Parts: sequence; C-alpha cells; structure tokens
Amino acid sequence: MDKTNFMRRAIEISRREMLEHGAAPFGAVVVKDGKIVGEGCNHVVNRHDPTSHGEIEAIRDAGRNLGTWDLSGCDLYTTCEPCEMCVAAMFWAGIDTLYYANTLADAEALGFDLQPLRDMVRADLHERALPTERLLAAEAREVLDLWTTQPNFDTFQG
Repeated sequence: MDKTNFMRRAIEISRREMLEHGAAPFGAVVVKDGKIVGEGCNHVVNRHDPTSHGEIEAIRDAGRNLGTWDLSGCDLYTTCEPCEMCVAAMFWAGIDTLYYANTLADAEALGFDLQPLRDMVRADLHERALPTERLLAAEAREVLDLWTTQPNFDTFQG
C-alpha cells in the first residue's frame, strides 16, 4: 500500500463512523512496516470522552495490537491536522512521521476554534486560563523517587 491508500483508509473510516455511528469525521490510522496496525475515529460525543480523538484512538488501537506503548517506526495518517493533545500523544508514542489531509484552518472554518487550546498549552503554567495550585509536592516526590528504585523503572525516553 502506498501513502495515498493509507490516507484513503483514514478518510473511509471517518466517513463510515460519521454516517453509521454519529462520530465526528476525524479518522486516523497507524502504519508500521507497510501495514495498518491501528485505526481510530473521533468519538468524543458518543463515548462521552473528550480524549477520544481519531489520532488518540488509532494510537490506543496500535498499542493494543502491537503489545507496546512504543510506536517508534510507525507513521500516523489523519484526516485533519492534529490538535495539541494529539501531537503530545504522538510524541509520547514515538510516531515517526505524520501525514494529514485537512488543516486546522479548514476545521476552524466550520466553527472549531482551537485558539484557546493553543493559547493554554503554549502559556507558562501559572499564566494559563485554567487555574492551578500546587499541593503535597513532597509527598508526591517521594513516590517519584520510589519509582526510580523499581525493577521496571523506565522514564519512557528510549
């Protein structure tokens, strides 16, 4: 399969899930070694889950199918340029390359205003619109320190 066929599959998923299940038309596939290993679509509304974006669902599916959170060597094809949350998930998963069809500007033209999200994510912690307060830092730090002594300790960095 070539790149356009992978993108066509993401588009097909977005269309099918929208028409059959009322999903938002944002589909994605994860590809490894020329094979689709994960698929997903945006089910935020019908699953009552604000994290159920197509990219996140495809990453979750690929992780289950491959038996790992580390998706190094995988590419992600999505029908729309991803939001900051999805980009963060791609970072943590180790996605190699992102391919997208629509842009965020295309989605914004339909009423998706993602500027408040961009502003919040890019602002320093205490300058965000979301109020923050630090609590029990020493107690939480003890758990972090304990983690480093565990036999399966891994900082997820390689």
